[in-house]
Amino acid sequence: MQMGDNHRCAWASAAPDFPDYHDTEWGFPIDDDRRLFEKLCLETFQSGLSWRTILTKRENFRCAFQHFDFNKVALFSGKDVEALLDNKGIVRNKRKILAVINNAKRALEMIEKEGSLAAFLWRYEPDESTLPPPETQTTCEESVALSKELKKRGWQFVGPTTLYAFMQSMGLINDHAEDCFMREEINKARKGFERPS
Repeated sequence: MQMGDNHRCAWASAAPDFPDYHDTEWGFPIDDDRRLFEKLCLETFQSGLSWRTILTKRENFRCAFQHFDFNKVALFSGKDVEALLDNKGIVRNKRKILAVINNAKRALEMIEKEGSLAAFLWRYEPDESTLPPPETQTTCEESVALSKELKKRGWQFVGPTTLYAFMQSMGLINDHAEDCFMREEINKARKGFERPS
């Protein structure tokens, strides 16, 4: 797909709402804990489904999960779970819903121990010189290591492929295609980004 003389990543033409997501969100580095948690949750729901399904329901997910405020989600009760299972605007998968509530509790533990989610997650940013060409893999050494560590800390639905997709979208990796006009934009954003500590 083209935008003027600019090429986008091939996947960006797969659905009507993808170009805007591709051009304004995907790959920009993020250090906001709530946004990082939201993306981890949405990747949980996306497991086994298409990203298009999740993106079209994203606003519904935000309303259903208190805009992914992990302080609030950690307090969800059985009654809240039942309400979510009745909510036709989201993916009604009980295991995934319970995983998000569990992960909100784990997020609070992590913030207490590490200072922030961002500080912990950005420790797993891969060295770009070690990565293969863009769009050629679905995991990396760091996503495997992060998966192991999160599982050890009690997180659920955090496999290496899920976490690689998270890294791509949250800017820990620039996986825009070599000829994509956004690749250089993301490189600039990553260069100017102050890594959380």
